[in-house]
Amino acid sequence: MERIRARRFLPFGSSGSAETVKLRTRKSKLYRKENTATSRVHSENLYNTRVFRLFTPSHFCAVDAQILLPRVLQALLAALADVKLYQIARRCENPDAAKWTYFCQLCSWFTWYCSTRTLTNSMETTLSVLALSYYPLHGSRTQRRFVTLTAATLIDCTFYGTWTFVQWNFLKFNVLHNVAAFYGTHPWHWYLTQGFVVVIGPHLPFFLHGCTLAAKRHRVLLISVVWTLSAYRKPAAGALLLLNLLPALYTGLVHQRGVLDVMDHLQHLCDSHSSPEPRVLFLMPCHSTPLYSHLHCPISLRFLECPPDLRGDPDYVDESAKFYMDPLGWLGTSYPNGSSLPSHLVLFHPLEEEISTFLDGNGFEKQVEIFHTHFPEGRVGKQIHVYRRYKSSIRE
Repeated sequence: MERIRARRFLPFGSSGSAETVKLRTRKSKLYRKENTATSRVHSENLYNTRVFRLFTPSHFCAVDAQILLPRVLQALLAALADVKLYQIARRCENPDAAKWTYFCQLCSWFTWYCSTRTLTNSMETTLSVLALSYYPLHGSRTQRRFVTLTAATLIDCTFYGTWTFVQWNFLKFNVLHNVAAFYGTHPWHWYLTQGFVVVIGPHLPFFLHGCTLAAKRHRVLLISVVWTLSAYRKPAAGALLLLNLLPALYTGLVHQRGVLDVMDHLQHLCDSHSSPEPRVLFLMPCHSTPLYSHLHCPISLRFLECPPDLRGDPDYVDESAKFYMDPLGWLGTSYPNGSSLPSHLVLFHPLEEEISTFLDGNGFEKQVEIFHTHFPEGRVGKQIHVYRRYKSSIRE
């Protein structure tokens, strides 16, 4: 039991722990692969690490706490942003408008679904609301902006280990060179005809009606919703709450939960003392699952990568695309002999039939089926399957 506990409670900053060094090395390699474009701001990373250490004074923390703590911190920040939104509406309008603005924000299914997620977009939204609550700034705006920009730049340079200006890199990377299009594009009207409609959800009828009633000074989208709701009061409030509750509960508790549940299942590998050491291969669209942030032990993890083309190669094809063009061919090239094969495979169930000969020929047996979504799309299936290669077949 003590040996298991020693693996489940990894010491932070302990130079004497071989496992911690191995885990840190693998995380660092993965981190460098994802950040070679130097176009990501690292202030959020610094915030998460500092606050996390504040909550672990003994430098020990259970895996479950390591997984949940970032979510709790994001939820607290999102709650603070909701309060600040109420204050903004109260300052710009009146107490009644502020009350309904606050209500619409709290009962929005999309807010429930996204605001507490540990995504950069969620943090950016939260910080935008917090910044607006302090606008206009008192004192010299130029001086404050310079200090803020300088601090952010120094943080980024420290993380990247070289002098860089992330804001310019982001503009060059995503706008001037249009590398962001590598991950897909939408038509110019997408935000109005699809994105906005889905996000506003059950508020849409009230919003459209409010647009016809609102005075000229109430053209802000959210204030239009508030203006309409103020006429309906309790019936409208009850209807909005009920209509938002169902999608909020479904998307928050059921929809696409498999990518997290599978990591919970793989945690038992951290307590395994088998030889050779477990090696997990994720045959899924890139970035489908979290990795070491949910395992916190030095086992080998590999996923299909999809870095953008930074060299302008017209024939560039990322690893994920190569795999899905010819799954069996990619597996044969990447794992030419039995000794190099992973011990575990994680995949969405539509891929199972395509690589069935590889699974059968190399002694992989299905270990578990995990529900993911009721609405599969493309390469993403309803279930996630975990395969294990048993010892009896590892004798090449």
